[in-house]
Amino acid sequence: QKEMAAGMVRIALECEKRQDKDKTLLIEEPLWTMFCNGKKTGYGVKREATEEDLNVMELLKATTMGAGIVPMKNEVENVDGELAYMRASFEHVIGSKDSETLYMLSPEGSDTGPELTIFFVRI
Repeated sequence: QKEMAAGMVRIALECEKRQDKDKTLLIEEPLWTMFCNGKKTGYGVKREATEEDLNVMELLKATTMGAGIVPMKNEVENVDGELAYMRASFEHVIGSKDSETLYMLSPEGSDTGPELTIFFVRI
């Protein structure tokens, strides 16, 4: 969110190529290195949605576009907190079997271009 307030955000998720015999779809790769606007910021791991994830998605299903904060309670640790969210439409572009991109679509009438782009790349 901090990066988006300053302008456009480019997230690159990179994973390593495997043997040619492995036909794993790019989006199904289990481990990613994350870069935000060119700076390495951490890692991502594919996981199944938790009950809490599904509850948040149910809560936000009526929201078609927007950003905000939802109050949350961590039942396990009995801690109150907040969850920031951003919901938007994305254009999915497949460049090759080793590259895909998601471009956040701006609201109609806005010609500023995508504020958020997510690249998935096998290197």
